[in-house]
Amino acid sequence: MAEIITPVIEDMGFELVRVRLMGGETKTLQIMADKPEGGIEVDDCAKISTAVSATLDVEDPLEDAYTLEVSSPGIDRPLTRLKDFDAWDGYEVKIETTEMIDGRRRFKGVLQGTEDGDVLIEIEVHGEPTTIGLKYEWLSDAKLVLTDDLIRDVLRARKDAGDVDEKQFDEIQTIIDGDEET
Repeated sequence: MAEIITPVIEDMGFELVRVRLMGGETKTLQIMADKPEGGIEVDDCAKISTAVSATLDVEDPLEDAYTLEVSSPGIDRPLTRLKDFDAWDGYEVKIETTEMIDGRRRFKGVLQGTEDGDVLIEIEVHGEPTTIGLKYEWLSDAKLVLTDDLIRDVLRARKDAGDVDEKQFDEIQTIIDGDEET
């Protein structure tokens, strides 16, 4: 599926983060995309949805009916590409592996980038910080942990890039019993 979707998204200036086909009565094709510099907007998702939908109608890779969902990765984004682990170096992460490593498959710690195809993560071992390497191929799931530092840094980067319109935060509206107050 990614081989059909990726060229469409890349031609529009976006990157494919993840594709998932979820089962159920009606299948859902979930596409997660981002700008190379980050900060995809709702309008971007709508444009991607329209373009991908047209391509999927022509290619027809799914036999049954399905719902198409396009979204941004969000602040606590999944890390799906090796370059993601370098881009988010220094942030807290949760990682699950397909292989048992020292009796466990789940790790939580601070991302330390990559080295020779391994994802480096600093975890606590017997109360001491220790950096371990996990083979990228062994990762089944990896996701940033939503922390105050992550939120602050992402919002600061978006503001610096001009992606945040502070005017929309200048006026406070309070709704009490259905009546708006400004």
